[in-house]
Amino acid sequence: MTPEQFVSEALKAGCPPDQVKNLVHGPFFLQPRQLEASAAARLCDLPDGPTMLGFGGARGGGKSHWLLVQIAADDCQRYPGLKVLLLRKSAKTAREAFEDLRQRLFTNLKYTYSASTGVILFANGSRIVIKHYQNENEINNSYLGLEYDIIAIEEATTLTERKISDIKTCCRTSKPGWRPRIYLTTNPGGVGHDWYYRTFIVPWETNTETKTRFIRATVRDNKFIDPGYEQTLAEQTGWRKDAWLDGNWHIEAGQFFKTFNHRIHVISEFNDANAVEWFAAMDYGYTHYTVFLLGCLDINGNLFILDEHAERGWIPKRHLQAIKEMLLAHRLHVGPPDSPLIGEAMKIRRRFDPPYSWRLSRVAVGADLFARQYDGSTIASQFRDLGARLFPANTNREQGWAEIQDRLGDPSAGIRPTLFFHERCRRLINTLPFLQHDPARPADVLKVNTDEEGLGGDDAADALRYLVAEKFPRCYVTKLRGL
Repeated sequence: MTPEQFVSEALKAGCPPDQVKNLVHGPFFLQPRQLEASAAARLCDLPDGPTMLGFGGARGGGKSHWLLVQIAADDCQRYPGLKVLLLRKSAKTAREAFEDLRQRLFTNLKYTYSASTGVILFANGSRIVIKHYQNENEINNSYLGLEYDIIAIEEATTLTERKISDIKTCCRTSKPGWRPRIYLTTNPGGVGHDWYYRTFIVPWETNTETKTRFIRATVRDNKFIDPGYEQTLAEQTGWRKDAWLDGNWHIEAGQFFKTFNHRIHVISEFNDANAVEWFAAMDYGYTHYTVFLLGCLDINGNLFILDEHAERGWIPKRHLQAIKEMLLAHRLHVGPPDSPLIGEAMKIRRRFDPPYSWRLSRVAVGADLFARQYDGSTIASQFRDLGARLFPANTNREQGWAEIQDRLGDPSAGIRPTLFFHERCRRLINTLPFLQHDPARPADVLKVNTDEEGLGGDDAADALRYLVAEKFPRCYVTKLRGL
């Protein structure tokens, strides 16, 4: 690629002219995905721009190369006096690889480097403080109590969410005109897979990125990698091949439900007319999420989870209003024949073709809904007042998880699954792959709460457990003719 071609590619990727000038001066002829990441890094300058940038997603995508170029050749050169923390998980061989990379990249930059302190100091006063760690407990307050204008973390999923939270508190600035930011490169898998997935991948997949940006890069995006390396990755098996070669974040590495496979168990279409029984389950919460799952069986006994309602901080009546709308969209109605909802359904029956509807008359819920409150009422009674009939679910945790595992099957071993999830059930799909074994009870799932921003938690999984473990006699599900 000639300098002229590189400039054209960089501008096309969204890099501003002064950034392109810094890259050409290096010269740092970044590849297309790397240019996208550098353009996204400049979005962090905007008042409403992102504050966290994720790059990579598979092995061999040029993550380390891009990260060092971005912080050293662009950020540190354009703003004097920046202080950057570069965190690297590194053994001796990795340190040597970093030394080779630094010496190869910084040929046209004026700087000094102290191997003993791990500080790269540039002529304009900007500096990079390099810290290596093998275990996250080595990342301590001796330097985390300091202020950094940029924090760059390699192999971010080797760190827990708690440690990342500690690190984020140090990303602040007193420099006018500069917005603090965090760059995180990594691959799928590891102890931090869940938080990275929730923080970067979910907004990226759903096109709802605001505070974050994610740029996906695989070995196929790196023209300078050893040609044999892609073959090495292709020879891996199981989740390692999916993660390391293809950058697949929907993996089952180390999770409770190891046979869950997004490509197999998640569906995008389902004809409601194929259902022969409908039922639901709900895990209620206020500070935690209330999750309502709608399921059905087909004629072959396959179980489909077709819709979900998941909100927190709502009173029961608001939940019921949303649940009613969901059920009506599937031509389903809650309660006995004299329920007010049946009358409502009859008013709108002409919308449906063919003109019939199912009645959903059983919803399995946790026992806590039947606990008496200060006024003698129960949460269950509030739902019943609005037409829903709630029954205590089978809350045996180990039995419920075992039922789910059985229905997931083992596709890699030729055991066909009988449990599928519609892509509408986003919270449930995001929860299942990352549930862990409880160390004290290996047959149980480790309980996980949502964080302050409402991410994570096991509420959706509990609702699924109620639904799968419940046995629904056919008499509880009645086809209402004439509607």
